Amino acid sequence: MTIAVAQNLSPTLVLNADFRPLSYYPLSLWSWQDAIKAVFLDRVTILAEYDQTVRSPTFSMQLPSVVCLKSYVKPARHPAFTRFNVFLRDRFQCQYCHSPNDLTFDHVIPRSKGGLTTWENVVAACSPCNLKKGGLMPREAGMLPYQKPYQPTVHDLHNNGRLFPPNFLHESWLDYLYWDSELDPE
Repeated sequence: MTIAVAQNLSPTLVLNADFRPLSYYPLSLWSWQDAIKAVFLDRVTILAEYDQTVRSPTFSMQLPSVVCLKSYVKPARHPAFTRFNVFLRDRFQCQYCHSPNDLTFDHVIPRSKGGLTTWENVVAACSPCNLKKGGLMPREAGMLPYQKPYQPTVHDLHNNGRLFPPNFLHESWLDYLYWDSELDPE
């Protein structure tokens, strides 16, 4: 799975004041118009530019390709419980068969048996597996999730988001996207 990024629209990578992207999935991007507005409002520092220039009768500037916020935005401690974040936690795969297709979510302990709609009871599931499991308990259905559901941290979701890069990464972004990744010693 990839994020569609239209390179001809010259999106700007937005970094927090600590030089890390605000998010990896979706990648924190602004339109070139929003980036220029932030430059004029003195909210960002330009770190890299495209070769393209925008002009008005009295002004011209190169389009920013990477900007850094001047004020640090503190990330949320706990990500919101959303369908998208459940899918991201589970790496966009059914937790019963690993299929990436036709995803929905499944209550491990069915709601009909007292199961709650919480991080600890919901997993990504493809429609066929969800229908097969139905209102049965995991052991009754013979379907245990590969990963026990848990409440992820923002860090967990950022790490999973790195597994799904956009279809377009401008060369000026590469120095800023994965500099905080752990390196494998050789």
